[in-house]
Amino acid sequence: MTGTHLHHDYGPERPQLALSQNPFAIIFSCADSRVAPELAFDQSRGRLFVIRIAGNFVDDNGLASAEYGAAVLGATLIVVLGHSECGAIKSTIDVITKNKQLPGHLPQLVSYLKPPVQQALSQGGSLDSAIEQNVVANVGKLQTAEPVIAPLVKEKKVKVVGALYDLRTGRVEFLS
Repeated sequence: MTGTHLHHDYGPERPQLALSQNPFAIIFSCADSRVAPELAFDQSRGRLFVIRIAGNFVDDNGLASAEYGAAVLGATLIVVLGHSECGAIKSTIDVITKNKQLPGHLPQLVSYLKPPVQQALSQGGSLDSAIEQNVVANVGKLQTAEPVIAPLVKEKKVKVVGALYDLRTGRVEFLS
């Protein structure tokens, strides 16, 4: 938030990182170029296992990646990180409210975002509430994801939380 990052000399850690990684957290982040989880959380290489896709939603590939991060690499925290001014959520709102047609594979991406966005809009929600609802929905999806993540959550070996990153301030707010 202050714009100051931990000074880190990457040279000495390269040999160890070449042999293994030991991330403590898995971050489901948007592909938005303005959101960099390593910078937002001031973490060096090897500390975060980052899964990025526009709209920070969980699909089969992202879920498999999270399972690898938790079951194989031993990460104990999963964060679904939404952010202000999310273009993927804005586009989904436009598809729902303005019948906007998107090119290429974008309709498939939007199909993952539609349920939480529609829920937020049906409750009179705005872009911000749709972004938050998307985070909440994907936290729930991960907490119940069988056969790997749900048992780890139940055994309290992995915690799944949602968070929102504000592009203007750099603040990360964790949802309860």
